[in-house]
Amino acid sequence: MQFTIEVEREEDGRWIAEIAEIPGAMTYGTSRGEAIARVEALALRVLAERIEAGEQPAEPIRITFAAA
Repeated sequence: MQFTIEVEREEDGRWIAEIAEIPGAMTYGTSRGEAIARVEALALRVLAERIEAGEQPAEPIRITFAAA
C-alpha cells in the first residue's frame, strides 16, 4: 500500500496534511513535519481498525508514505 500525503499551509499559519486514499484522514499541525506525523499516525490507526474488523487482508502488508 502506498499513500500520498498532501500538505498545505493555511492562511492562519497552521499546516494541514491529508491522505486522499483514506477518506477523512486529515490533520493539522503547527509545522509541516508535525502535520505529516499526525496524519501518518491517523492512517495507521484507521488501517489497524480495518484489519481488526476483517476489512483488510490479514496477510503481511507493506505501507509507504510519500509527502507531496
